Amino acid sequence: MTEKTKWPKITPLLSSEQLIAREKWMRLWHETLPKRFSMIEKFNHSFPSLLFNPSVTNRRLPRTLEVGAGLGEHAHWENLKNQEYTMLEYREEWCHQLRAQNPGCKVIHGDIQGRLEYPDGYFDRIIAIHVLEHLPDLPKALSEIHRLLVPGGQFDIVIPCEGGLAYGFARKISSERMFKKNFGMDYGPIIRAEHVNTCAEILEELSRLSWIRTRSKHFPLLIPLWTANLCLGLQFKKPESAHQV
Repeated sequence: MTEKTKWPKITPLLSSEQLIAREKWMRLWHETLPKRFSMIEKFNHSFPSLLFNPSVTNRRLPRTLEVGAGLGEHAHWENLKNQEYTMLEYREEWCHQLRAQNPGCKVIHGDIQGRLEYPDGYFDRIIAIHVLEHLPDLPKALSEIHRLLVPGGQFDIVIPCEGGLAYGFARKISSERMFKKNFGMDYGPIIRAEHVNTCAEILEELSRLSWIRTRSKHFPLLIPLWTANLCLGLQFKKPESAHQV
């Protein structure tokens, strides 16, 4: 019997030098992914974008919220003319860049682990691409996402297969090697402070809410085992009669 996860998690403490390196690294990694790891990025962004079937709701465009927009890479994969697109990002300096590069989108600075200033059921669709593994209070974030989604709305996510052998090996020869080359320090504390949740823990918490799983896809193998893959794409639907949790 596995030990029950305690939430919120206590993230590892980093030194001032490690904190500076982490912030520089996060920007570098976001900038590097589309250039050096295009196959993974194609899966990360095409999975949610191809699942979107826009339709006018109550004489308005559907509303989409992207949680953890980063530097705005996913917006390039979306048709921003057929939806009202909102980007949520907790790094305020990144928000400035998002606003400059995406004048047709709304950009808000905030944290999905808290309560956003939107009414219940405001969004028709919520996207989270490589975000859920970073959240120390994942249950609270998922509860807020559940609240923000309209009944019948869709929740599209992509998560790394953190905790799996294939993912661990891939990280050794990619991000860990790149981090050490650029910053000359141990990558272990940095990634433990960033990837605080494993794939298994995320799947467990997702199962606790009244989602209906409508799609799933593994990358790069067709074998439906997260331990043998690098990424997992999932689509959930909030039931029409779902009650607030």
